[in-house]
Amino acid sequence: MTALTLSTSSAATTRVDAIVIGIAKSADGSGTPVIAPGAETVDQAFDGRLASVLETLGASGGEGETTKLPAPDGLKAPLVLAVGLGSAPADPAVEGDGYAPETLRRAAGAAARALTGTRKAAFALPVTDGAEAVAAVAEGALLGAYSFTAYRGTENTENTAKAPKSGAKAGKGGKSAKDSARDEANAPLAEVTLLGGKPRDKAHKAAVERAAVLAEEVARARDLINTPPNDLHPASFATHAQNAAKEHGLKVEVLDEKALAKGGYGGILGVGQGSGRPPRLVRLSYTHAKAAKTLALVGKGITYDSGGISLKPAGHNETMKCDMSGAAAVFSAVVAAARLGLKVNVTGWLALAENMPSGDAMRPGDVLTMYSGKTVEVLNTDAEGRLVLADALTRACEESPDALVDVATLTGAMVLALGNRTFGVMSNDDAFRAEVHETADQAGEQSWEMPLPPELRKGMDSSVADIANMGERMGGGLVAGLFLQEFVTDGTPWAHLDIAGPAFNEAGPFGYTPKGGTGSAVRTLVRLAERTADGELG
Repeated sequence: MTALTLSTSSAATTRVDAIVIGIAKSADGSGTPVIAPGAETVDQAFDGRLASVLETLGASGGEGETTKLPAPDGLKAPLVLAVGLGSAPADPAVEGDGYAPETLRRAAGAAARALTGTRKAAFALPVTDGAEAVAAVAEGALLGAYSFTAYRGTENTENTAKAPKSGAKAGKGGKSAKDSARDEANAPLAEVTLLGGKPRDKAHKAAVERAAVLAEEVARARDLINTPPNDLHPASFATHAQNAAKEHGLKVEVLDEKALAKGGYGGILGVGQGSGRPPRLVRLSYTHAKAAKTLALVGKGITYDSGGISLKPAGHNETMKCDMSGAAAVFSAVVAAARLGLKVNVTGWLALAENMPSGDAMRPGDVLTMYSGKTVEVLNTDAEGRLVLADALTRACEESPDALVDVATLTGAMVLALGNRTFGVMSNDDAFRAEVHETADQAGEQSWEMPLPPELRKGMDSSVADIANMGERMGGGLVAGLFLQEFVTDGTPWAHLDIAGPAFNEAGPFGYTPKGGTGSAVRTLVRLAERTADGELG
């Protein structure tokens, strides 16, 4: 993982490979970018002409824009990297009136990505607003300095968590000088010095320590999502959870196919029965002696989704290793809660299965008896995520948590509704839905509140079972939420996060978000646990 330290040194005197500064769009429309606070000594080294030099190079200060230029005499670093912050606040030098945390987070991430192949950089971004700004820059830099290298035959894996591997082997044989040079050029930024942060300030230290934990756990989720499905399957995912539980003092219970059959988990078994790799249900729990509340998290963990007998069409299978992103987020969030020592009990349920077509596979028309005792008519085997979640939700409710949240790459309909960067939030409690949405905003993740219209429930009526796993085509994401609501018992406050859009980035990287697995919802779940611990919710 990228190392991060705080320093009160001047940007001009810091010996690093690159200095990162912030620039913003000019308010007067002149096109000349505005130099953000933190870069004063760098501007002095340019004789006060840094803004005009950047304008000549085409820099405007637009959000996420990066511009490299050689450093003049007077700077110890050979390179200056200017990163755009978008529109400047009214008075960025005044505490409380500075740049929004997410603006700083994205800028730091974009800078870290632009410095791939660089050993050490100093970030002189505006941190006038104290610990909150320090946390944002630290998070962004660490999240942006991510690379998944497990299958590229490279030894440079320090920036990624170890993914479970059982079959394919990477990196056999020796490495040529050319390969070594390529690896070095593609290596993530190794060291970050955050200028303006105070090493002896308790709030600043705590902010950086929290940022490091968050970034490492988001990286854990990203690595799991990026791992090929021939290496990440229900059993290997469960083993990964067991190893993490041992390392971080968590309790773990793994139900294999025999235990699932004995317990009556018809949804998980039904989805997994077509695969030669049987399903698992993992219970991962963190407890704190002084905790007053319990938060239960449930994650969809379809390690590969072919669609089953209702096979996905060509062009829709290639990224279906990401269908376990919800379980990855829940797993990482529980570990993060433990590492941060939050005063809240957090239980994570990982509903793991591989959805494959075979002679033993679940068929359209089958009726499953769920863990709750309800029967479900399967109309589409590609609507499998709601089936594994339903069993886990009912089981989680038996422990009477104070709140319950599930996370899933559940429906393409949610992508059509909200795009690729925003997840939907549904709930059986309006106040809780609003709190989850607010929490996501605090964490820097885009979400939107979605309704659960009762009139859509009728579309799931079945002539042979209690409910069907499909309903009306229009509003499909809401229909899926209504299905899940049927399995939430005892009046438990519950929220459903459909992360189908932001969980896997098939486009180019942006801000601190890489291509591939993103770790969507990890930071929201951790922030939700923190707010629960602090008594802010409910």
